[in-house]
Amino acid sequence: MRDRAGPAGAAVTVPEPARYDFDVLVVGAGPAGSAAALEVARAGYSVALLERGPFAGSKNVYGGVVYGRVLDELIPDWPARMPVQRWVTRRQTMVLDGERSFTVDFRSQNWGREPYNGATTHRAEFDHWLAGRAEAAGATLVPSTVVTALLRTGTGRVVGVRTDRPDGDLTARVVIACDGVNSFLAGQAGLHTGVQAAHTTLGVKETLALPRDTIEERFGVRGSDGVDIEILGGTGEIPGGAFVYTNRETVAVGLVLGLEGLSAAGRRPEDLLTELKNHPSVRPLVRGGEVVEYSAHLIPEGGYRSMPTLVGDGILVAGDAAAMCLAAGIWLEGVNFALGSGMYAGRAAAEAVRTGDSGTLARYRTLLEDSFVLGDHRKLRDAPGLVLSDRMQRRYPGLICDLAEGMFTVDNPRPKPGLRRLLRRALRRHRLRRRDLARDTLTALRTFG
Repeated sequence: MRDRAGPAGAAVTVPEPARYDFDVLVVGAGPAGSAAALEVARAGYSVALLERGPFAGSKNVYGGVVYGRVLDELIPDWPARMPVQRWVTRRQTMVLDGERSFTVDFRSQNWGREPYNGATTHRAEFDHWLAGRAEAAGATLVPSTVVTALLRTGTGRVVGVRTDRPDGDLTARVVIACDGVNSFLAGQAGLHTGVQAAHTTLGVKETLALPRDTIEERFGVRGSDGVDIEILGGTGEIPGGAFVYTNRETVAVGLVLGLEGLSAAGRRPEDLLTELKNHPSVRPLVRGGEVVEYSAHLIPEGGYRSMPTLVGDGILVAGDAAAMCLAAGIWLEGVNFALGSGMYAGRAAAEAVRTGDSGTLARYRTLLEDSFVLGDHRKLRDAPGLVLSDRMQRRYPGLICDLAEGMFTVDNPRPKPGLRRLLRRALRRHRLRRRDLARDTLTALRTFG
């Protein structure tokens, strides 16, 4: 047995293996890891999928929206196979300020039939299903196994991993690190410099049990239709956001909080979540719900500018380990980017095994650049800075609510003030300069346009 279970401080130097246990090792059976293992197995090469939990999905308690169109390429029959809670047919973007809210509400029944758009699902079920597809294709799932270090030759090439099992060194021609946010494997390979608190948020969530009929009445849906509400504001003085998702018989409500802001504020996440649930615009949706799950997890939200180096000598990095979560205000997506990056990592690894040339791993970056994965991240590289800025977080929600309240307040016998007058008044109240508003508007247009 090795000294301890858990990450070692540095990679372990080993001789060049005379033979390899597997062609490819994938660390982490989340969406990125299972997608990678599925691609390698389909190409006909041996692949082990290492998972620290007793089964894939056992440590995941996330219930959110999966945008599954990337699965068209990976698993063409996914709409009939994936464990879906509800198909999202109603999408709201809500801005909170004090006891006020302003909501943009869009509904499309097109999203509730093929080719679909997004679905709510439980990650424990989703991850288990996806890993099962990789196993069915020929991958070897190795659960209850903690990877503690990379194995590297004297020249620095990655040739496997050390695990907490007896005689637990496993060798491979390629290692794909899908070990989550702040990947210690990427760190040991020298592909990133360590924890990046400025680019990391804490997601906290409660799952509330409610009768199916109650959910459908409150959210205005029926059958398999569901609702996704993304919220700006509601986090007090801490940069972040919030969300509400509908499942069949539960509602997920939660916050995403900047780590540095949370530490500086000295607030407890569960207290902030209670305040969110008591907001006049949220309380009617969740009242009476019984808490059946509470969870917290780190989210890499820095985007394109915070990504580690994705390709090393014998190693690729994918999913949250590669900071692939897209946090762009209008969009909060992660699983689809994990699936895409894992799929392309698997293809690049299989090509490297086929050719016997580890240099072909560089093709992984090209595949990402030519796809939505880095295409979207590159286009939206300024979005995290804009969305998490002080003005966007603490001033614009009040400005928006002031404008809406002023426009819809009937103050007879006074004449209606007009939008320009309301804007000037709101700018003064929230200590905003017109040039700041113009600059942020221009940045938004360049980013989202």
